[in-house]
Amino acid sequence: MAATEMEPAKSTAVVTKVDPAEVPSAAWGWSGESRRAFKVAGWVVVVILLAYLFENQQGSSSGSGNIGYIFCILAAITLAGILIRDSIMKNKPR
Repeated sequence: MAATEMEPAKSTAVVTKVDPAEVPSAAWGWSGESRRAFKVAGWVVVVILLAYLFENQQGSSSGSGNIGYIFCILAAITLAGILIRDSIMKNKPR
């Protein structure tokens, strides 16, 4: 005769918002992207771009003038703007 008492389920599966059939790595908890890691990487790139402005003065006699400086500054400002906008928009309800 079968027992009438129910045993507690012992599930070790990771609960995610995605279906493991669509994303096989969701079964062991690696699903989605890390927003914090991308933000940290973005700010590191901004710092590196701004650090390019402090170059060795021996190589400053190139014929391109200030185009390299302008590009580094504009790229850093654009990336910083994207990161700041993302931080602001994340906190606002849709």
